[in-house]
Amino acid sequence: MGRTGLYIALAVGAVTGLVFGFYPELDLIISRPFYDYTIGGNQFGWRIYPPLMTARDAGLWVGTLIIVPALLALLYKIVFPRRRSLLSGRAVLFLAATMALGPGLLVNVLLKDHWHRPRPIDIVQFGGNEHFRPWWDPRGDCPNNCAFVSGDVSGAVWTIAPAVLVPAPWRAVAVGAALTLGTGMALIRVMAGGHAASDVIFAGVFTFLVIWLVYALIYRWPSTRLSEEASERRLERFSARGRRVAHWLGWRVASEIAGPEGDATADPKVKRRFGWW
Repeated sequence: MGRTGLYIALAVGAVTGLVFGFYPELDLIISRPFYDYTIGGNQFGWRIYPPLMTARDAGLWVGTLIIVPALLALLYKIVFPRRRSLLSGRAVLFLAATMALGPGLLVNVLLKDHWHRPRPIDIVQFGGNEHFRPWWDPRGDCPNNCAFVSGDVSGAVWTIAPAVLVPAPWRAVAVGAALTLGTGMALIRVMAGGHAASDVIFAGVFTFLVIWLVYALIYRWPSTRLSEEASERRLERFSARGRRVAHWLGWRVASEIAGPEGDATADPKVKRRFGWW
């Protein structure tokens, strides 16, 4: 996660933006061979080809299986805030933050539902009824869950985050495996007509940049990097807030259950059980 990786990602993003910006039809040229491949009369036949879809599902599970231990460690810290975290506090913060900010917030919340670029399978050139848009134009016909950028590819590329935490002798192998997974997922999504080439490339670039920035904040930059003790304190503060929110929600639920006939929040037992503490 050094400067070389940053420069490569920025260069790939810049070249992709310029090439596909000046020649948007390149997305159509790349997708067309997969549109011509028919299975059972479907023009993007690879999208219903069982081995390819099984590979896609398996790729999606990789990131899920990796993030689960970090989320369980975070849950353990919320329940037992004074106990030592089951995993490295910095690792938990790093993995949770990169997943939430990259595939979560940036890709699936900000871009896919607000950048209305249609998927290749939905555009007129490939038998659909929506109009093709270059990557830089968000004014498309797609209402939500749109093409720019690929959530599947972002999730696959996210596996770079746990890969950079692998001990040095195996780190290069882990990062190489993560890049292979991301590349394979990108190819699958283009073959299936779910995304154009520029969609999957930008998904990888954006996700990598989020990982690079969070890694720099937590591990590298002297002014922001955290020690294990500092990360434990951060998790303790986060856990305390999480517990207060959970108890407030429980208090509100108890009040709703009581209804207009009685004020559940006035009951001392309810206050002790669900109140702020």
